[in-house]
Amino acid sequence: MADTEKKIKVAPVAKKVNHNPALKVVIYIVCIILTLLSIMPFVIMLVNATRSTNEIQAHAVSLIPSKYFFNNLKILTSKSFDPKVGFMNSMIVSVGCTVLSIYFSTLTAYGLVIYDWKLKNAAFRFIMAVMMIPAQLTTIGFYQMVYKIHMTNHLSMLIIPAIANSSMVFFMRQYMVGALPYELVQAARIDGGKEFYIYNKIALPIMKPAIATQAIFSFVTSWNNLFTPMILLTDQKKYTLPIMVSLLRGDIYRTEFGSIYLGLSMTALPLIIVYLILSKYIIAGVALGSVKG
Repeated sequence: MADTEKKIKVAPVAKKVNHNPALKVVIYIVCIILTLLSIMPFVIMLVNATRSTNEIQAHAVSLIPSKYFFNNLKILTSKSFDPKVGFMNSMIVSVGCTVLSIYFSTLTAYGLVIYDWKLKNAAFRFIMAVMMIPAQLTTIGFYQMVYKIHMTNHLSMLIIPAIANSSMVFFMRQYMVGALPYELVQAARIDGGKEFYIYNKIALPIMKPAIATQAIFSFVTSWNNLFTPMILLTDQKKYTLPIMVSLLRGDIYRTEFGSIYLGLSMTALPLIIVYLILSKYIIAGVALGSVKG
């Protein structure tokens, strides 16, 4: 009798999942509203780029494009605004900052995670402490140094400091702790792989989600940076797009809002393109990068 009872298997009770159609409808409605609120400023900006100053002053918000796009473009290019020069300078600075900050920040994080050395924890604490220092506190000393070496009108002075990015090092380190197996690095070393080969061919491909996420943040930050270029650059041929847009309201007699919105649209367009290209990695990068070591 006891053996018979042991052979009896009790079927697991299936959990009932309550699908509430009303709740799903509410979720969809909230998501649609949030999406519209997010894209509405960009839509208004693009529409105002096609409107005249009188139309904007009469009705600031409109979703109907007008016919003054080429007129605004003519006004925009007749001023000190040069889209080609500004775009090239901003692209050089943003791409350079993004590439340098990502590569060297990931390399620093790789050294903090993979190698075992005495001052590893102290170095990580120092990097954490640097994150707490506002960048504006170092501006005066940085400008004095750049001025003494006669590099005030060089775009390289906007790119080279991106190598030291403490917040990106912290993000990459936290991601690498959970995503990069130490056994994989050891196996590559046993197979005869050199350290930089292992880093470039094994570590970096595994870090693609985190790299794409930080590439978006770094590119947007560098592209929108106005404070540092405004201090270091005095030559109009070296101006970036944010500087040119900030100078559009310098007219004494009349401010052409249509041309200003057109300049802002030109400035925001590359950011939208970069985000659309790399956005598929951002969720995975943020989720896995938040894993604590």
